[in-house]
Amino acid sequence: MSEINSTLKLTACEKARCDIYIAQNSPDLTRSFLKGLFEKSMVLVNGNPVRSSFKLKEGDEITVFLPEVKPLDVIPQDIPLDIVFEDSEVLVINKMRGMVVHPAAGNEDNTLVNAVMHHCGDNLSAINGVLRPGIVHRIDKDTTGLLVVAKSNSAHLSLASQLSDKTLGRTYYAIVHGNIKEDNITVNAPIARSTSDRKKMAVSKVGGRDAVTHITVLERFSKYTYIKCQLQTGRTHQIRVHTKHLGHPILGDKTYGLKKEEFSLAGQLLHAGEIAFIHPQSGERVHFTAPLPDDFNKTLEKIRAKYF
Repeated sequence: MSEINSTLKLTACEKARCDIYIAQNSPDLTRSFLKGLFEKSMVLVNGNPVRSSFKLKEGDEITVFLPEVKPLDVIPQDIPLDIVFEDSEVLVINKMRGMVVHPAAGNEDNTLVNAVMHHCGDNLSAINGVLRPGIVHRIDKDTTGLLVVAKSNSAHLSLASQLSDKTLGRTYYAIVHGNIKEDNITVNAPIARSTSDRKKMAVSKVGGRDAVTHITVLERFSKYTYIKCQLQTGRTHQIRVHTKHLGHPILGDKTYGLKKEEFSLAGQLLHAGEIAFIHPQSGERVHFTAPLPDDFNKTLEKIRAKYF
């Protein structure tokens, strides 16, 4: 068990699923954080470790062991950021290609978190742990575009809730191989870790988590299709996996794409071009856009000229 810093004690007042009841009665704890506590047997009901799905009954005594907060071992770095919007609660960033969002094995520095820590100092939420301050959601290293960073715990909880109830809207643009015939497609295919390569994700009915992507065709060419994708869920590599599942992998995708391509690209042509959410403080719905990056635009122009 992790070193304990404090405990949270609750008494169930109704029948409910354990993780949901704790989340509803402890707004400072996110579902993802709670999931880790259940996996480490740090949630007890009447003195016994339980799973997150445990069904509570009225009067059950709940004890949640909260691990000691580790000192933040991430160095702020003066890395340029393309800031689209900033106020006291949120920061909206247009991420460049090649930048990892948060530190991990093999990518301990030069991440978005290092840059954001330098820019914001201590004004970042602490909910997602010491290696991911302020990070509510992420986009892949070689995917470009918008993501929102929380500068307070209350903003983080609000945005995390919007992610969960699907009111935080994210729209992506991509160029895929092949000609998609339908104007609109909804891909509803669960995603799980690939059984053949643990670094990849794959569509899987066994153990897969629900994943839904709405695709709209913007332009068709003889060899490629320019599309818009709207996420209903946010699974790891979701758009990349779903387009591959359709038989139309994203151009430049070195993990899920074709081995041989006619364009020399640094990564997949997938761009998070729009994000919309309810502002945590004002309560107004806000909407931000980011233009296609240069390599995406140049490749699209080449395709228009050659294959239109």
